[in-house]
Amino acid sequence: MFALRRFGIKLGLATIRRMLAGLGNPHHRYPCIHVAGTNGKGSVASNLAAVLMRSGYRVGLYTSPHLVRFNERIKIDGKDITDADIVRLYRRVRQALPIGREPTFFEFTTAMALDEFSHRKVDWAVIETGMGGRLDATNILTPALSIITNISLEHREYLGRTLREIAFEKAGVIKRRRPVVTGVRQASALSVVAQTALKRSAPLFRLGAQFRVRRAIGGRFTYYGMNHVWADMATGLQGGYQAENAALTLAACELLMKKAPRISSSSIREGLITNRWPGRLELICETPLVMLDGAHNLAAARQLARHLTLHFNNRKITMVVGILDDKPYEAMLRLLLPKATRLIVTQAKTNRALPPGKIAATARKLVSDIHIIPDVGSALRYAMQTAAPQSLTLVAGSLYVVGEAKAAFENASAQPG
Repeated sequence: MFALRRFGIKLGLATIRRMLAGLGNPHHRYPCIHVAGTNGKGSVASNLAAVLMRSGYRVGLYTSPHLVRFNERIKIDGKDITDADIVRLYRRVRQALPIGREPTFFEFTTAMALDEFSHRKVDWAVIETGMGGRLDATNILTPALSIITNISLEHREYLGRTLREIAFEKAGVIKRRRPVVTGVRQASALSVVAQTALKRSAPLFRLGAQFRVRRAIGGRFTYYGMNHVWADMATGLQGGYQAENAALTLAACELLMKKAPRISSSSIREGLITNRWPGRLELICETPLVMLDGAHNLAAARQLARHLTLHFNNRKITMVVGILDDKPYEAMLRLLLPKATRLIVTQAKTNRALPPGKIAATARKLVSDIHIIPDVGSALRYAMQTAAPQSLTLVAGSLYVVGEAKAAFENASAQPG
């Protein structure tokens, strides 16, 4: 399957449509929720899956990318599918391939997930887009509800050079007469989303308009919705911005209550507080303190810098950073490196990774103590072994780097002695 990555990224729905037809259109057999956006997609999708599970539903969750193991992408009731499941699904999809263009890795994976959800007879499926929306392989769906978390500049070689162009692609997930929930705030992007919703007679529910959230002390918040007010809420995910992701989740829950009547205020509270989403402000070690955060684009880097200022301002911070070549790495470094006392530049095992020397050349203007250790596992080990007391080691810049760091840490922890 990984060999399919040589075909790169090819946006369009014709191939996935033929693949699913060969499988008997499994995606027509269960209701789903479709989640798009630049950041927060995984948090919102996992929140919703957790709430639906706590409400007593059988739930499929499809997300990308994986951090350590491919199995993470496809979950049933919060559990990764097994290796045996993957082999079975691979063979089934391979046998059903139509004549024509070879599918991409993401198209093949999407077909596997949608087929497995039918096989497992899920009550609900929560599906995260891979890239964009309009031509993303997951947009074969006709969901009960669409969510667009937020929009910022990303994947410009595929989605467009401006916010309006990217918003047009993301808004492609909006379906006729199906409600859409959004956290988009920029006027140029929001106007595109609103126009698309109007054109498709899709009811639009905006954060800050039809529903809102007010943060309180200690990370708790109150949600003011269309028909409900839920006070003293909390999420198990770290970061002040998670209150907004939770608000999108709660707005979706309000809209789903007619089709999923088992959703209650108690199942919502339990789902939010128990949900975990790895690789996002995730503390994996206490001594020395080690945190992983993908922060793979400019908006995420800005949120991470804000979190560091609020919670780690008095600690020395060693950053282990690797960034992909399609990201605005100079701007990301300008946000993150003022928080760092030491930088270790590394490189994920992907041909999309920026050379460490290129990152280091920019970083030298911002931090003086710089080391280049291309292997992510070795970079993390060095950072931990040389960490100052009470300091923080932060791995950031790419979910690929975070995944390799997480795998290296877990492998080292599993070794005897």
